[in-house]
Amino acid sequence: MAGATSPTTALEVTRGGGFGFVGAAFSTPEKLAEDLTFVRDSIPDLGNQPLPIGIGFIGWLLDAKEDVSKQFIDVVLENDVRAVWLAFGDDVYRWIEYVRSSPANARASHKPLIFVQVTSVEEALLAAKEWKADVIVAQGTEAGGHGGATTPSTFTLVSEILAALPGDGAPPVLAAGGMATGSQVAAYLTLGAAGAVLGTRFLLTTECPYTDAQKAALLAAKSGSTVRTMALDYARGTYGWPERLNGRGIRNKIVDEIEAGVPHEIVQEKYKKGTEANDADYMVVWCGQGVSLMKEIKPVKDVMAELHTDIVRQLQKTQGLLDD
Repeated sequence: MAGATSPTTALEVTRGGGFGFVGAAFSTPEKLAEDLTFVRDSIPDLGNQPLPIGIGFIGWLLDAKEDVSKQFIDVVLENDVRAVWLAFGDDVYRWIEYVRSSPANARASHKPLIFVQVTSVEEALLAAKEWKADVIVAQGTEAGGHGGATTPSTFTLVSEILAALPGDGAPPVLAAGGMATGSQVAAYLTLGAAGAVLGTRFLLTTECPYTDAQKAALLAAKSGSTVRTMALDYARGTYGWPERLNGRGIRNKIVDEIEAGVPHEIVQEKYKKGTEANDADYMVVWCGQGVSLMKEIKPVKDVMAELHTDIVRQLQKTQGLLDD
């Protein structure tokens, strides 16, 4: 969720009982260091404990600039961040190894958990058995932002991965994609997931750095308003994504024109002007299909309280089925 999260967002999620992550893909090592200092300064009683948030990286962007990417990861390790999240690369294991072998890790008082995001059973087995990931994040097709172009639904993918992984010693599996309510999270917990990842739900928060225009587009969107496509990346000029991936966002004239064969450079100019003018027809709004269940903008702490209440209520209802 690069560009859609901030240190404040992540910290408020953690304070609310979750585990907040910051998407650092398009940041700089210097800016990331500033952000992590802000988080530590915001928790006066933290002491020598690790920072209670995680940092997410995009694999192919790490591959593109090796030296800078190592600086990124070293900053994370030197600041004792609790977890590192890796996704969307052709050589993710290379960066898992670097996290584990970097001299900065040897100096750190806390060894970060490694989350690996997967979009297929094959990827999950590789991450669990060979890479020894600490946590597997199973992302289905309903997810907003980038993901597998041919990935099945979150429910199907999570079910397949849980069936494929060995029962003893397997890392916890988190469900990701399309969720916006506590009831949905509860459904995945009863399915066997160890937890759930919500992204789009936190776009409609006061702490989210999305613009007012982007948030207005989210409020107006339905589940059918979104589309999986590369058009939104073409408009932004981000061409490095592995071929098996694309992104889900709100369909608008950007997508229509790319599909109609309008040259990318023309759409890119319209995107630039549209973003400056807050024109919904030519701005990029990443989001998942759960957007239709989001009705208002509220602080992260209120979202977390709402999710917790809904999860507990739904699980209690499920218990009632056994009582009957």
